[in-house]
Amino acid sequence: MGTAIKAEVRKLLTTRLWWGMAIAVLAAGALLALLMASILNETPNPEQQAQGQPAMTPLQIATSTYTSGSAFGYVLLMVIGIMTIGSEYRHKTITGSLLAVPHRSRLIAAKVIALLAFGVLYGLIFLIGSVGAGATVLSIRGLEVFPEPGTLLRSLVLVLLVLGLWALIGLGLGVLITNQIAAILVGVGVAFIVEPLLGVLVSQVSWGESLAKYFPSRATNAVLQGYAQDGSTNQLSWWAGALVLIGYAAIMVAIGTFLTERRDVT
Repeated sequence: MGTAIKAEVRKLLTTRLWWGMAIAVLAAGALLALLMASILNETPNPEQQAQGQPAMTPLQIATSTYTSGSAFGYVLLMVIGIMTIGSEYRHKTITGSLLAVPHRSRLIAAKVIALLAFGVLYGLIFLIGSVGAGATVLSIRGLEVFPEPGTLLRSLVLVLLVLGLWALIGLGLGVLITNQIAAILVGVGVAFIVEPLLGVLVSQVSWGESLAKYFPSRATNAVLQGYAQDGSTNQLSWWAGALVLIGYAAIMVAIGTFLTERRDVT
């Protein structure tokens, strides 16, 4: 098993994908943190007050600043998860991988462990960018940089978990759709367009809001920020959101393992 894990890590490190994605994750974290730190205020402006938007606490401002780029971060990690298996099908290396690791479930397990490790790595890179840039701007504006350190630190640590879980979701999608390009387009389209629109539509019916909070993006927001961005109280707690994401990741990995065990490859 150790050899299989090392092989998966080596596959990721021997291409330009890993450092290219690292730069993208760093940039996403830094740029979104700069934007949010520049515009967020504890007291909403008159227009926002007229819309009923509540005042933000220092903790909410800091959390939103440091995690605002996470949506780009987890989509990038999902793409990495897709490419981890999708590139094997695309370049016909899956046959060699399965010959080297005959137990197919063991191959998937090695990919899972490698992706979780890279999720932690990319999470740390993301936090370097977001906290470094965001804290600088908040300090310049005279806002609190690290309010309620314990709660804020929990949100930052959970970034590592979230990115790793989205990488596993991507892995399952990459097995489900073996065409790498199609899998990436479907994954990004669902994450950025289909799911947010579906969440808005579902929320319009009486029972929809209770269902929409279990969608992956809303569960992710619950994990990282711990409050609803629209000021509503109908959102999962951070630990419930984490369990929902773990459930999605477990289902996708299970689907990937099932299909890999039964699919013929050439």
